[in-house]
Amino acid sequence: MINRILTPRELLVGGGAVNGLPSVLQKLGVSNPLFVVDPGVFRLGLADAIIESIRAEGASFGVFSDVVEDPTDVSVAQVVVLLAEGKHDGVIAIGGGSAIDTAKAAAIVHSTGENVRALKVPRIVDFDVMPLVAIPTTAGTGSEVTRACVITDSERHEKMLILGTAALPTAAIVDFELTLSCPYRVTVDTGLDALTHALEALVNRNRNPHADALALSALKLIGANLETVCSDPQNRSAREAMMLGATHAGLAVSNTSTALVHGLSRPIGAFFHVPHGLSNAMLLPLVTEYSVLSAPEEYAAASRALGFATEADSSNNANEKLIVGFRRLNNQLKVPTLRAYGIDGNRYMELRPEMARQALQSGTPQNNPRVPELEEVIDLYDRAWAE
Repeated sequence: MINRILTPRELLVGGGAVNGLPSVLQKLGVSNPLFVVDPGVFRLGLADAIIESIRAEGASFGVFSDVVEDPTDVSVAQVVVLLAEGKHDGVIAIGGGSAIDTAKAAAIVHSTGENVRALKVPRIVDFDVMPLVAIPTTAGTGSEVTRACVITDSERHEKMLILGTAALPTAAIVDFELTLSCPYRVTVDTGLDALTHALEALVNRNRNPHADALALSALKLIGANLETVCSDPQNRSAREAMMLGATHAGLAVSNTSTALVHGLSRPIGAFFHVPHGLSNAMLLPLVTEYSVLSAPEEYAAASRALGFATEADSSNNANEKLIVGFRRLNNQLKVPTLRAYGIDGNRYMELRPEMARQALQSGTPQNNPRVPELEEVIDLYDRAWAE
């Protein structure tokens, strides 16, 4: 079997790595970038030094800081207009997944002139676009190294998956120091998102040895450090480990794609505005329980890597400990149920068939070790609500 391995052209990792941005832009031939910055990051001044490093080089640039959570086609269109008006030749995304995904989609639309809706799967967008440098400020989404982005269709309330090399950043700068001020809830949700990426890469029908190695590395790093960064946010070694773990998880899942957790999660986020990592966490124990018998050795390896089980545990014991471990972790990190989050029950029940349709249409449930039919997806939504 031939495995297709995709990574950014340049990847800078480590404390202080953001200082290398001017050099990266010079190598890419970018002289007039547009910064796409998360509004919280911008308001707190976390992007100031990065932007100033470009100003000090005498380069022209623009700034867009109106990124919305769960980015929409409307928000992407705003960035596309700025790219054209400012005659920008590159994009620098600073923030979490929302900022990076907004920048990815805008770079693609600017380069092709197409509507975002025309780019979603099952189409694969493998073509060249303008250079994009991704600088994550959270340890979770892995968007800085993936060939995917998710944009909400504001008319249809559908999270559209865009997949292909056009969505892969040209370069990424992974500097854990940018996560030291990350709030508790963001730290939890993005960390659980990274955990889900690693797990879904490891059990994926598209799995390969390269992705397996990265996924196992990510699970070990996240399992050993997630609770520490949540209880001790200034712990530099734990923050650094989580940042590396999230990047390894992103590299793994970029080469396998996601699976059933993400497929079920996106419609919940689109219709009820639940943060992506949080909706993943809500579904993680349930989907693991549903899927585990279809890939028992892979799930057992994940349980051991996370530290829930040991090498002495049989696969059956390791898998039981994995499900228990996910439920304990959700409880420890205050992950609410769908009901506790405040989702309207009547609306949820009414939307189950449409959410199931969108989940299957995204294509990622078909990567799961156990592939559900439409009625099974609806049943999983029922069971998620019952929890």
